[in-house]
Amino acid sequence: MSAKTGLDEAQSRFVGRSAATLGILGLFAPGLILTGLGTLSLVIFVLIIAYRLALAIFGDSRAYLLTDPASLSLLLPVYTILIALKDEAACMPQLSDSLMSLEYPRHLLDVKLLLEAGDDATKDAIHAQIWPEGTEVLVLPPGKPQTKPRALNYGLGRARGAFVTVYDAEDRPNPGQLMEAARRFAWDTDLACVQAPLSGNVRFGSWLSRHWALEYAIQFHRLMPALARLGMPIPLGGTSNHFRRRALLASGGWDAWNVTEDADLGLRFARLGKKIDVIAPSTVELPPQHLNVWLGQRSRWLKGFVQTWLVLMREPVTAAREMGALRFVSMQLTLGASILSALFHLPWLVWCVVCIVSPDANLSRISWAMLTVSYAVGAVTALTVPSASFAIRMRDLITLPFYWPLQFFAMARALYSLARRPHYWVKTPREGVPGAGGAHQF
Repeated sequence: MSAKTGLDEAQSRFVGRSAATLGILGLFAPGLILTGLGTLSLVIFVLIIAYRLALAIFGDSRAYLLTDPASLSLLLPVYTILIALKDEAACMPQLSDSLMSLEYPRHLLDVKLLLEAGDDATKDAIHAQIWPEGTEVLVLPPGKPQTKPRALNYGLGRARGAFVTVYDAEDRPNPGQLMEAARRFAWDTDLACVQAPLSGNVRFGSWLSRHWALEYAIQFHRLMPALARLGMPIPLGGTSNHFRRRALLASGGWDAWNVTEDADLGLRFARLGKKIDVIAPSTVELPPQHLNVWLGQRSRWLKGFVQTWLVLMREPVTAAREMGALRFVSMQLTLGASILSALFHLPWLVWCVVCIVSPDANLSRISWAMLTVSYAVGAVTALTVPSASFAIRMRDLITLPFYWPLQFFAMARALYSLARRPHYWVKTPREGVPGAGGAHQF
């Protein structure tokens, strides 16, 4: 179940034989191939759009507040917080404030600050701050790959808590988030993990950061709650996921070779029959402000999605049997759809523009319908999430079709990186953090 080995022998043979078969059929029956691919594309499009709309309408993270938390008799356990750090000196004051603000008994916090060897600036910044008692700085031993999941596994091996959560250096979790997660675990003893929503702070943000935050709002406030309610596989977010430590250890921890270890772990939980839910208290993150930062982060996500999908598809029959047929299909319509949409948004937009501009090319009625439906579903989905400003929301709704195609460039970069440096971790620069080179302060 690890991405370390990439494509296995059976997958490589399948890709080669499929390409050869399509090539031969394309020579002798090109019309049949085009018709078949067109029909298949239409079916996949309808399924993805319908499923996404249903999830957006059905999901609501606010419904996951416990109705009467005071009724739970709760003996609080030790809670481990894992934070992987690399060149994060500028974030230490904010991180210290966030951890000291948590509404959980400080003597029960087991904070592990996980440092790469040689990061003296971050270590010095840590020692300049005040931390909850029980905070420990762990310097990772030399080794490969130098990735966040490797650091998290190192911290997990030294965790003392019954529950474990992951935060990033710039995160600002709701002070009551740990308590809410502990209540949820006490309320449902079969629960292995809960995901808190991530929210982008877009005050004074750029057009790019607002669309990034809108994506987050849709993902964490609509889609994930719906998937949890339906019992479908959930690709976890990279931070603010809370685990029962014994369930996390039984699942093997994080795959150090996968650059989206969060999504991979969530789908591995589904294969192992472990239950995931969501909670309402959110964590605030800073969106990327500039295109180069956005591309680096998005290309890593997409590379990790491809890695995760390839791992699942090594033995698709086995994966479908472990997940269940409907859950396996749901995975294809979420994770698989993310990969497909990144590949086809830009070519589809270019083709539509060519057909509109050129007198020699015309969009068919089906193509016009697909174009209209995709935009309408995107707009309706965006309108279902909370927003601080309706004017900003309407302005961004109009420009949605110009944001989606940017993923094509990120996917191209992701596929190149997957081929050349499959386990290289692109670290996202901290924009908007004082001293971190950001142009905006939040």
